[in-house]
Amino acid sequence: MWLREAFFRWLVPAAFLLPLWLFVGWAIFGQNAWSLLWVLLMAMPTVFVGQLILTLLTRSRPSVRAERAVSWWDVAGFTVWHGLTIAVGLFVDGGFGWLLTGAILAAIALFWLQLWQLWNEARGTGIRIRETVSWSTAPRVDDSASQPAHDVIVIEESRTKD
Repeated sequence: MWLREAFFRWLVPAAFLLPLWLFVGWAIFGQNAWSLLWVLLMAMPTVFVGQLILTLLTRSRPSVRAERAVSWWDVAGFTVWHGLTIAVGLFVDGGFGWLLTGAILAAIALFWLQLWQLWNEARGTGIRIRETVSWSTAPRVDDSASQPAHDVIVIEESRTKD
């Protein structure tokens, strides 16, 4: 359970640290100026936005919010994607294209995995959908039945012509 909770807490910082790692990796492993353009204009924004979308999809599930822990599917998917993203930041000669392709495919697969899990939790009797709207404060029908009834006195005003 601690690993799933750690991944839950890691999702938001990962949106900032993974793109930063791509820049740091470029600096450490001495790539050329063209790869800097690729890192700054393509890789960093894509990883940042992708991680935020995946985090939003993950945290929108009722089970994740209730347990404050992701599922084991999430742990596997994010481990693969983050591992490949870190490997892309190593700028390995001869393997960069393969690692980049793997990271892109892992991100797409993780996106569909999140949608599938969200759909499975939201479908059915509607109870899960009502759990999703946690801010709803509408009173239930049985709550109003337990309250005592109050007498209502109506006073009508009559107008007289002067």
